[in-house]
Amino acid sequence: MNSFEPSYQRILELIETWEPRLLALPEEIISNRKNSQNRSIRQILGHLLDSASNNTHRIIHLQYRENPCSFPNYATEGNNDRWIAIQDYQHENWYNLVQLWKYANLHLVHVIRNVDQSKLGNQWISSETKLISLQENIEYYPQHFDLHLKEMEDLMNIKQ
Repeated sequence: MNSFEPSYQRILELIETWEPRLLALPEEIISNRKNSQNRSIRQILGHLLDSASNNTHRIIHLQYRENPCSFPNYATEGNNDRWIAIQDYQHENWYNLVQLWKYANLHLVHVIRNVDQSKLGNQWISSETKLISLQENIEYYPQHFDLHLKEMEDLMNIKQ
């Protein structure tokens, strides 16, 4: 058994639960309701797609590059908002965006299932003062996933 089975099983459960919920949402809810960061559900989902992509790359880099590994942190200094804006998730086709989110995360699960367990202590330089191990990176991802799904759920439940 892979030591990350609980982590990737959680991701798989969330995808299975959330894909139909997301696809059933009306345009007004996915585009017009905003969270405290002024992000719509479309933009939050786009951010989760970026997270899946960036975490896939981190996990791969942490298995073959120098240790500690220097790799850009897209989430600092407002860069994640730049990613959202540059990719214009606000106007992305909703069905396509949901499918990209789903399949990027299914691929991430595949990558996690195949992690070289001997590399779990390898570290990524997250900032000048913080190192994150491959193990910590993988274990934290489902929490990040949950956090943003909760944000979307809060926006879905707003009574207008």
